[in-house]
Amino acid sequence: MSAPARFDRGHTDDLMSFLAASPSPYHAVANTAERLEKAGFRQVAETDAWDGTHGGKYVLRGGAIVAWYVPEGAEAHTPFHIIGAHTDSPSLRVKPRPDSGAHGWRQVAVEIYGGPLLNSWLDRDLGLSGRLTLRDGSFVLVNVDRPLLRVPQLAIHLDRSVGSEGLKLDKQRHLQPVWGLGDQVRDGDLIAFLEQEAGLTAGSVTGWDLMTHPVEPPAYLGRDRELVAGPRMDNLLSVHAGAAALTAVAASGAPLTRIPVLAAFDHEENGSQSDTGADGPLLGSVLERSVLARGGTFEDRARAFAASVCLSSDTGHAVHPNYAERHDPTHHPRVNGGPILKVNVNNRYATDGSGRAVFAAACEKAGVPFQSFVSNNSMPCGTTIGPITAARHGIRTVDIGVAILSMHSVRELCGADDPFLLANALTAFLEG
Repeated sequence: MSAPARFDRGHTDDLMSFLAASPSPYHAVANTAERLEKAGFRQVAETDAWDGTHGGKYVLRGGAIVAWYVPEGAEAHTPFHIIGAHTDSPSLRVKPRPDSGAHGWRQVAVEIYGGPLLNSWLDRDLGLSGRLTLRDGSFVLVNVDRPLLRVPQLAIHLDRSVGSEGLKLDKQRHLQPVWGLGDQVRDGDLIAFLEQEAGLTAGSVTGWDLMTHPVEPPAYLGRDRELVAGPRMDNLLSVHAGAAALTAVAASGAPLTRIPVLAAFDHEENGSQSDTGADGPLLGSVLERSVLARGGTFEDRARAFAASVCLSSDTGHAVHPNYAERHDPTHHPRVNGGPILKVNVNNRYATDGSGRAVFAAACEKAGVPFQSFVSNNSMPCGTTIGPITAARHGIRTVDIGVAILSMHSVRELCGADDPFLLANALTAFLEG
């Protein structure tokens, strides 16, 4: 067993920078690709023929990225060790006709994406980010990372019952942000504004995928700065840790008996059913083409998949000090206690006993403690890309992650040690 991992504040500092620079899935994959390029990885196009050369490669598709490292001498049937994660987070996303308003207020029409804690979006200074599509079919990323919009909450004087009966929000009427003043709604104003922000010619944008994001940066919190508060930890924390692990393994020069892979998908928060989601063909296509590019056959592909393992890494629930009764009484994951192994016998998570052994071995090798998470029997259990990956590709899959508070809030909370501990465990797993 290698020496125990020691907490590295530099890793968490880098995570915070990654979170701040990745307000949308498109920015997250662009920033991940930049890190891979610096580590010697090269992008390959899905429309090109692939070769079987060794080294690091990656594919970009919308808000998803799949990267892998082929060691020298890898045979066609060499199995894969895969880290699975997702790039999207719950948010307010801009509708096709974004310009709205009433009673002298200019507003932006938004739709609810995923399952956000709606109250956490109120009275926040929000920016706007995403992807603009131009007339020639190319894309431009845009990020207005300053206070631009706000969803104002109704004053308590106009809703006296809110203190006793709780806040009740209508998703259509109460979540539309304001971004200025004006009595006349003019179609095209928001997109014209974003064209200016991106330095584009007026009228050049014909499509968009835009979302709001909080502009408050991530920050350390607590007496001893032992906590981190920030946006989109679900699940950019895992994307960042996976990229760190993959680049570390590629740079180590150590002999590898597995092909390490990072697969970060879009659309996990709304079911994963898209061409960039985990329930789509992207991962299977990349892995199969890698086998064939190395001269493999269908038999080699079947052998490789049968011996492969995926760690589906996503955030989970730390025990909440104010709601401990909502958790299983014998499973109370704590922040800074190391990554969690997520188990559900009804297969909402893909972990079984053999998967537990795989993760335990990786944590032991890295000198990292780990915890177990299981839902209270009286509470419904969430799910991840884990069961989807296992069922779609026939690959043994284990659900893991980091325990956090305030999941699906604008601003989530994790332990400052846990991101580094997760990255160490993932590195040991990719090493095989």
